[in-house]
Amino acid sequence: MRRVLLFGASGFIGGHVRRELETTADVACPSRGECDLVTAPPDTLRALLDRVRPDAVVSCAGAVSGAAEDLVRANTMATAKLVDAVADAAPEARLVRLGSAAEYGPVPFGTAAAEDLPPSPVSVYGVSQAAATRLMELAAAAGRVDAVVLRVFNPVGPGMPATTLLGRVAALLARLAPGDDLRTGPLNTYRDFVDVRDVAAAVSRAVSVTAPGARVLNVASGRAVPVSEVVHLLVSVAGRPVRVREDRTPSPRSAEVSWVRADIRRAASVLGWAPEHDLYDSVGALWSQAAPAAAPTR
Repeated sequence: MRRVLLFGASGFIGGHVRRELETTADVACPSRGECDLVTAPPDTLRALLDRVRPDAVVSCAGAVSGAAEDLVRANTMATAKLVDAVADAAPEARLVRLGSAAEYGPVPFGTAAAEDLPPSPVSVYGVSQAAATRLMELAAAAGRVDAVVLRVFNPVGPGMPATTLLGRVAALLARLAPGDDLRTGPLNTYRDFVDVRDVAAAVSRAVSVTAPGARVLNVASGRAVPVSEVVHLLVSVAGRPVRVREDRTPSPRSAEVSWVRADIRRAASVLGWAPEHDLYDSVGALWSQAAPAAAPTR
């Protein structure tokens, strides 16, 4: 049985990845106390690799918010450390890391971002992710590691944290009474939502695929959906008759990237992967876990 070393297994995506990988592999999931990629000395990381002797290393760890220094440490520098450790202690292992759609930055309305599009991030988070991806590409091109980066777009599904828009909306809906106001920020952007379970399936494919023909792959639905539509879908699925009150004050961060859609043909070609869950399924699973007593039926 394949042995996989998984970092970030306690997170939203990482938890689903762990469950997916455990169906076909022996998965080791060190806690942050055991080996935090940000703070662990390189020798500690190499010792962990020597002990586990993995066939694959998967990193779902990282930071999505915080100061610039925190984001660079958690995403870029931690990736550099991981690449060096794998190259030294487990050079035959497949190294898979989750990147982000934020690496692309703005794209023209109506177009799909393909992996060959030059990154042009407009946030520190996007910069830290783009730099991490470039480190992986360089190491792979030099033959130091067998690396694959999955650029994940907007994951949605069961277990979504309240720090995300849809996670926060679900948490509010669980507490609001009929007729209450559901207050949100601006919802006038378009995003490409992908079910977190489909993301986990893509990671599993990336771990096991032989001789991938590309090193950076988009993981998304391939559809751009108005965020307002998804929020109203969640309200409908929840069966809560509330009034959505949108604060239309422009958000500088959202306004810079008003449209997001991925070209997912490369993932289909390289991994034989395609998303299986539609948006209704994803939102329904999110609500079912956020408020089990009020789980809807289709």
